[in-house]
Amino acid sequence: MLTKKELWIRERLFALEQNQPIKVNLEDEVLLFYEIISIDMDEARVLREYLEKIKVQNEKNILICYDKFYMSYAKEYLPSRVDYFAKLMNLSYSELKFRKMKGRWGSCSSKGVITLNTQLIKIDKKIIDFIVVHELSHLVHMNHSKMFHGLVKQYIPDAKALNRALKETNIM
Repeated sequence: MLTKKELWIRERLFALEQNQPIKVNLEDEVLLFYEIISIDMDEARVLREYLEKIKVQNEKNILICYDKFYMSYAKEYLPSRVDYFAKLMNLSYSELKFRKMKGRWGSCSSKGVITLNTQLIKIDKKIIDFIVVHELSHLVHMNHSKMFHGLVKQYIPDAKALNRALKETNIM
């Protein structure tokens, strides 16, 4: 069986090698919209402030600062994207929440509550918009039917390509 699947296994191993996670130097850099930027940049001002307040400098406390930064940035950036697409799609949601999630980028409840992963701030803006439209589309179709995907594609024509790119980001 292994011999039959050797080519497939080699292709998967090669893909994994090519798709290594992006690493940042803690306290020097931050990943923002799929770009590594210096924390000296204005966009990282809030992160610098969090880091300056740490009493005990260890990796755990530094990572907590990064999580707080991503939460803060998500609350600043994402509502305008959700509102933009909700208006464009003529949809309304009941509440917008933010959480750091390990296994998903977002969710939409049957009560119209949209929850977005704060780690979205790490990925490309086009992919963020795709995820926003994806979650808003669940307000109409609470499944992943053809009609659901058709609605997503109506607002994000390259949804399939963006979904593939999302899977290859290796951020989560």
